[in-house]
Amino acid sequence: MVVLRIRNSHKRKCVFVCLCVAVFFTYRYLGLPRGGQRTIRKFGLSANSTQFTLEMQSFRILGGSIHYFRVPRAYWRDRLMKMKACGLNTLTTFVPWNLHQPQRGVFDFRTQLDLEAYIRLAAELGLWVILRPGPYISSELDLGGLPSWLLQDGSMRLRTTYPGFTEAVNMYFDKLIPNMVPLQYKKGGPIIAVQLENEYGSFAKDEDYMHFIKEALQSRGISELLLTSDSHNTLKSGGVDGALRTLKLQKVNQRDIQDLNVIQPNRPTMVMDYRTGWYDVWGNLHHVLPPEDMVSTVREILRRGMSVNLYMFHGGSSFGFMSGGLAEPSYKAFVSSYDYDAPLSEAGDYTQKYYLLRDLLSQFNSKSNIYSGVPCITPFLISEGTISPEMPVLQLKEAYEPAITYQHLSLWDALSFTEGPFKSVKPVNMENVPMNNRNGQSYGYTLYETTITSGGILKSGDNVKDRALVFVNRSYIGLFMYQHTELAVPDAKGQRTLSLLVENCGRVHRGRDLDKQRKGLVGDILLNNIPLQDFMIYILEMKPSFIDSLYQASWKTLPETPSFPSFFMGQLFAYGYPSDTFVKLPGWEKGVVFINGIHLGCYWSIGPQQTLYLPGPFLNSGINQIIVFEEQESDYKVIFEDTPDLGMAADVQ
Repeated sequence: MVVLRIRNSHKRKCVFVCLCVAVFFTYRYLGLPRGGQRTIRKFGLSANSTQFTLEMQSFRILGGSIHYFRVPRAYWRDRLMKMKACGLNTLTTFVPWNLHQPQRGVFDFRTQLDLEAYIRLAAELGLWVILRPGPYISSELDLGGLPSWLLQDGSMRLRTTYPGFTEAVNMYFDKLIPNMVPLQYKKGGPIIAVQLENEYGSFAKDEDYMHFIKEALQSRGISELLLTSDSHNTLKSGGVDGALRTLKLQKVNQRDIQDLNVIQPNRPTMVMDYRTGWYDVWGNLHHVLPPEDMVSTVREILRRGMSVNLYMFHGGSSFGFMSGGLAEPSYKAFVSSYDYDAPLSEAGDYTQKYYLLRDLLSQFNSKSNIYSGVPCITPFLISEGTISPEMPVLQLKEAYEPAITYQHLSLWDALSFTEGPFKSVKPVNMENVPMNNRNGQSYGYTLYETTITSGGILKSGDNVKDRALVFVNRSYIGLFMYQHTELAVPDAKGQRTLSLLVENCGRVHRGRDLDKQRKGLVGDILLNNIPLQDFMIYILEMKPSFIDSLYQASWKTLPETPSFPSFFMGQLFAYGYPSDTFVKLPGWEKGVVFINGIHLGCYWSIGPQQTLYLPGPFLNSGINQIIVFEEQESDYKVIFEDTPDLGMAADVQ
């Protein structure tokens, strides 16, 4: 033993502080529990019997999905603490490739997309993690989370072993997976399992593909339990040797469970995605699942000895142009809200589902003897007990004073701030326009302009993806979309400019035609059956840099009859510590909203969603700038309410 005799009081304090810091880092990075003994992790999550085991002790996964990319980073801790307080022990999250790699060779794991920080936070709060890195994840995202630049290859075959796709996946995994390896259970981290791809059984175009994904993860150091996840009728085609098959369902069906047990005998049964609600599409109703139905299904799952993950426990918001589209029975775009009728609302509020679920899990945990364990990425954790932690206090919501949009900038005056124009003899789809270091355009609008010398019948066929406002000499004449493919162009003398403002409403998130999800103009537009040529193409991806540049534009005082499409600017005053609020735009038709340059999402008068969630952390104390891009009609006033309005509800069928 070494005895330090330090007489000087100041020096004694310094040594004490240094010793404390040394002990902290010893615990933090060696995985020591507070008692001082090193935690040796030999046996991770195992599925070699009818129950999961962790360190050779029975373990039940009580999981919930919360996507870090759909929750403001400032609220990560709040949402995960509410998960913990509900009685869950495992966090699951998808990883969106398209957000993390917006361009070839360009990766983003900062701030809102700091996945490593999110997983470490889960560990700090005592939650295990099931990682779902894709590469395809679905999740109602644009192209199911795959980056749109993949579609520049005209021969691309997504979700197969086509070389162009596997090379891109390898490049992505080379960046992502090394950061996840140290966070695995046997290395002292919280990741107890990793899912391969997502519901591949419903796609299943390549029998070698899932083997490729498995090898891609394991060769880069993934050594924890592997899972696949499919609906009951696609379990066989979606699985792969060496990975546990799990179910997706909304109601417990004895036959589904029996089918799984026949395919996979003497293994744990897990519902990887028990759907607590459903997604919404524009032009439909807001889907809800009665709380009693949800709780009775979860109770039945637990009674049968199965593990479960709630998809979603908290949905959040698909900010910006993140949302995808639905292919069948006809194309529909997803709304910006991803509330999902989950136990925690879009804004993180407790719902009746939350209270019922917490009560159920409290009773279950108090009767259960299953091993719960504690993630050891840091020592300052509380073990799972029979009493759930206290529920965090809710954030305040505020109905701010309405903002009057007092300035106006027409689309045509904003074109000088866009990327382009690019010249092309024929129309070019979004993915192949020469921008973003030749990675094409992922989201937003594209303006195509050409010259015409006559009137007649304008035909789009099936070549507008997904919606186009049509103008002659910048005067609106009509709309192209899936159901409307012909327009009459008025006769006039001389040359005139024909403009088509094409919106990508969202690439479909699933289906066997993912390879065909190119947007913009994907073929010829005919005038009197003659293809139009010689286009000038402007890109309105509406990235933060573009919105910031608009502040330098020559905005005009709002005229009595402004032109459309246009940008409208107003101000929101939020004094003190800003609270959450909800943006409502009655009297506006369709467009997008920006607050302090942050893209909140899309609005559309056809509903069901009537408000956009505006988190308090997106606001400044004092003046906040609002920019609304409106396509066709405006009331010039932006309302802020303290409650959400997701539209008229209908039960999930």
